[in-house]
This record gives sequence, structure tokens and C-alpha cells, in this order.
Amino acid sequence: MTNIVSHVGAIVENSPEQTAIGYEGREISYGEFWAQTGQFAAALEERGIGADDRVGVYLPNLPQFLVAFHGTLRAGGVVVPMNPQYKAREIGHLLSDSGAKAVVALSDLIPFVEEVKDETDVQEVVSVGEETENATPFGEFLSPNQLDVVDRADDDDAVQPYTSGTTGQPKGVQLTHHNLASNTEMAIATVPGGIGADDKQLGVLPLFHIYGMTVTMNATLFDGGAFYPLPSWDAQQATSLIREEEITLMHGVPAMYNDIINQPDAEEFDLSSLRLAGVGGAGIPIEVLRKFEELYDVTMCEGYGLTETSPVTHFNRPDDRRVGSIGKTLPGVDCRVVTEDFSDVSPIERGPVDEDETELDEISGELVIAGPNVMKGYYGLPEANEEVFTDDGGKRWFHTGDVGYHDEDGFYYVVDREKHVIVTAGYNVYPREVEELLFEHEAIADAAVAGIPDERRGETIKAFIVPKPDADVSAEEIKEYCLSNLAEYKHPREVEFVEELPRTTTGKVHCPLLTSLRVRVERCLRRRRR
Repeated sequence: MTNIVSHVGAIVENSPEQTAIGYEGREISYGEFWAQTGQFAAALEERGIGADDRVGVYLPNLPQFLVAFHGTLRAGGVVVPMNPQYKAREIGHLLSDSGAKAVVALSDLIPFVEEVKDETDVQEVVSVGEETENATPFGEFLSPNQLDVVDRADDDDAVQPYTSGTTGQPKGVQLTHHNLASNTEMAIATVPGGIGADDKQLGVLPLFHIYGMTVTMNATLFDGGAFYPLPSWDAQQATSLIREEEITLMHGVPAMYNDIINQPDAEEFDLSSLRLAGVGGAGIPIEVLRKFEELYDVTMCEGYGLTETSPVTHFNRPDDRRVGSIGKTLPGVDCRVVTEDFSDVSPIERGPVDEDETELDEISGELVIAGPNVMKGYYGLPEANEEVFTDDGGKRWFHTGDVGYHDEDGFYYVVDREKHVIVTAGYNVYPREVEELLFEHEAIADAAVAGIPDERRGETIKAFIVPKPDADVSAEEIKEYCLSNLAEYKHPREVEFVEELPRTTTGKVHCPLLTSLRVRVERCLRRRRR
């Protein structure tokens, strides 16, 4: 196989006038887009940046992100995507660890690059937006020449995203051309009939994140669809774009769908052009899924994956779906549920189970994944690689750290991240179970549950609640509501009302209070021992 950008090149040969990118009312054809990627690649080569060299892309969802991404790959380089919400300290680690030689950044973010540049190998800084000192404007950086696609091997690195991590510094994930190409094709196959020239994909998932990168950007451009990026999430803007451009495909995180259904005029949104609404990044509350489907008559399909798996491993197809499940494994992907000694956990007859009536520890284990989409490894971290991989049965299994179970029909269910299990008075409590119940309360707009220290129980449960506008609800009412629906040890003993829950751009709640303080590092490592 060759460089993955060759897939886009094939579309250009057949349909150069077709729209590749739609942004702020302007349509960019495949021919124009391809020419710009060639100019970007040539500019890198002219500056001595080429095969295996890292290029940081520090941008929100803009057309320049797509050009820099594909231009870097076209030159044989490796893309290091960086969260545009990061500050100097955070990008300093990514740039120094990866050894990036160039950075493409939003002009507002150039000061952060300058602050750490001397501690890195960065030679070239390119700015998008207003002109900035010490950076070359994006348009001026592009060469008048175009570089042909540089051949790459299957196992050559293509992208090096960084995991957010829970301990220590983020780790660089080496995703190869074969990793990305195979998973992109898998993602396309999850869409009924594939993705065609008539499809338009809403680009609201951040492109620096592997979910947005593979499932929305790459999947769309691989098959000749049109990609409509939005630099930031806004429910009103997104739904207006769906209506105006007749967007056919949308992927988002649960918080995005929750935002949409909680808009004051949610019932008036016209999303009738959508033929698929995918959701991932975190488990979606069933109540949110059902409300979205009722309002807009579109099937929502939940999937699962990790940065280390490029990312998608499981998906619920519209014609083969089970609410509450992450779906079945994609073709070519293998998944097992294993115990600490790497023995297989038997499937149950049919899921999902009633978690209030089931001993989850008896049916669940850690999900481990094998397949062409699994990363080469963590960049420069041989010890970390030894911990996360197990060779068994002629396959190399990646330990996800996620607790789940499966059924005889082939559906998988994630109970929760192992590190998020709350142990209170000897009982295991899975936050998602409590959160699912909270989302069903008519006065609650958003909710998250965490374990907090407790002298007698070790940990106890605290709920953070965002009430709906004008809702009249008390902490005691929330506690009684949970007590009447859950086992006593599962109910929140503390409730705090907040205006909003801080979330990362991938939809996960991001707050120190929402992370269990009893990190089970040793238990996680035991699961990963061979």
C-alpha cells in the first residue's frame, strides 16, 4: 500500500470539480484542495522537512487544518495534532517529545509556540489568521510548486496524537498509514451504502482528536463526500448548518446531542436531511438518545474506540443495533473480555443486563483489542508498550483498561473505565449507572458522578447536577429519587448544583473533583501482566 493521501488523489482524478470542503458559504473543490496540499508538501520539502519528520498542527476545525494534515502526509511526514485549547506548558511537552520541526498554529496561539520554541526542535512556525511576528502566514508559506505523493510503507508512522492520560505526561500514539487506512475503511462501512458524492459530513468533532480525524474527515474525503468543518461547538450554529446545507451525516459526543435537545427551540430544528447520527467518545445516556430520536426521527448509532485503535472498534449499525450497547466489533477487529490472568469471560445470553439485579463482577472483565487498526506503540516508551500489550494465540492484544461484558449475539457493553469504578464500603459502583438514572429526572439537564474520599467507606458518591432552566429541585429530592431507584449504597450522599460541567472538546467531563481520588494503578497493572 502507499501513502493514505493517495485515496484523496484518486477522487481528484475522477471528480476534480466536486466539493471537498464547505466553509462559511464557500465551496472548495477536490482539485483546489489537492493543489494546496501539494503546495504545502513542497514548502516542507524546500525547508528540509520530509519523510518521518513531525509537523505539529495546532488549529481548530478550519480548511487549513485539512491542507496541513494532508500536505504533511503527502510529503512523507508525520502529523502531530494538538488541542487548540492547550497552553504553552501543554504543547511544550508534545513538541519536545515528538521532535516536531514545524508547527502550523492559529495566530492567537503563536505566543504559546514562541514561549516553548527554544526548548524544542521547531524550525518553522506557520500562522493561520492575522499576521503575527515570528511566523510565516499560511498563504505565503505555500510553495508555487507541488510535490508528488511520497510513498510510505504500511508500517510507517502517519499521525502521532497524544493521549490525555490520567497519570504522568501524555503519551504519543504511533498510528501508521495502515492503521488509519484500515480504520477509515471500517468507518465508511458502518454507514448504510457507504459515503458517496451526495453525502455531506458535519465536522463538529475536533480534528485534532482521532474520532473526528478518522470517522468524519478521513472517511468523508476517502469516498468523495463533502466535509463541513465548524471551528467550535455551538448547537444553534450546527443545527442551522445541517438545515441550510442539507447535511446527511453527523458524528458527535453525548454532550453535543444533549445540548441540542435542551435548546429552548429544540422542537423547531429541521434535521430531516440526516441519515445517520453517530455518537462516541463517551457513553451516551439512553434518555438523551431516545429524546434525540423522538425529536428528529433519525437513528442514533453508538460506537466505541480509543486513540490507540485509530479509533473505532465497535459500532451499532442502524439495521443491527441494541440500545445500551457499544455494538458489535467491526470486520477485521477482534475483541475479548478477559480476567486478570487473561482468561476469557463467557458471554451472557443477551444484554444489556439490569445492573441493579446483576453481579457485574461475575460477567465482566477488561476489553482487549487486536486488529490492523491497533497502534504500533507509544512513541519512545518501551516499558509502557510492554504494559499495554499481551501476545496470545498468535495475536497482539491491546489492553483498553475498560470494564465490560458481551452477549451471545455479539454485542458488547462497557460498564465503565476501570479507574472510574467507585468502591464504597466494599461495593463496586459504576458512575454511568447512576448518571443514567439522573438523566431521566425531568429537572436535570446534565449530570456527572464521582467518588470522593470518605473516612468510613473509603469512598462515597457525589453527584454534580446542572438543573434545567427554571427547574425547582433540591439536593434532598435528588438523593431520595436515587434511593428509590438504586441500591442504598449506590445513591449520592452529596449533591452539588453547578451552572455547567466543564468538558473537554471530546465531550468528557474534565474536572479534578470528577476523578476518583483512589486511582487503581496497581489493579490496572495486574490486569496487564502476562
